[in-house]
Amino acid sequence: MDGIEKNAMNGIETLDKIKDFNPDIPVVMLSSQDKIDVAVSCMHHRAFDYVVKSETSFLRLQKNITAFFHYQKIEKELDWYMSRM
Repeated sequence: MDGIEKNAMNGIETLDKIKDFNPDIPVVMLSSQDKIDVAVSCMHHRAFDYVVKSETSFLRLQKNITAFFHYQKIEKELDWYMSRM
């Protein structure tokens, strides 16, 4: 976002705002920066994943969406079992 407008938030700031609003929202960071330190920083800021823009990034995003819903289902099942203990 900060590449479009001078006063816009960068990706990490946007991620932090989303997580402050609702920490349960899964955020996948999509970037052209293929740098490990940027990816690690995003993960420390609670990103669900970090995807570098490429020819295969759409497939990676599809896998992330599937994984998120799978995790969500497992969490619901775990909560159900834990409530019966």
